[in-house]
Amino acid sequence: MTKVMIVDDDLTTVKLLQTLLELDGFEVSVANRGGDVMALAVKAVPDVFLMDYHLNDMEGVDVLRDLRKTSTFANTPVVMTSGLDVRDEVMAAGASDFLVKPFEPDDLPRLFNALVG
Repeated sequence: MTKVMIVDDDLTTVKLLQTLLELDGFEVSVANRGGDVMALAVKAVPDVFLMDYHLNDMEGVDVLRDLRKTSTFANTPVVMTSGLDVRDEVMAAGASDFLVKPFEPDDLPRLFNALVG
């Protein structure tokens, strides 16, 4: 079972995505603050991250950079999301893919399976 960590501070979005992904057979963990990601990820060991660019305590791209500095998550796929087109910035920081909000949640299982392989 593929493990996904959703990193987003919008609780409505998180609940919707969590429910849909769990129905598709994914194991889902959640971090609502960027500062919590590393500690939660070490426990959950996700196969892929779905991370919002704007978090309430920091920018998701900074969390991405921190993940890329660790041996544990240096190569773990990270899909960044934002309502703004920040594709170039997040891809340069090491994102595996970028989705502009609103995106189609039905596309996530195919994307995650392709990234995790």
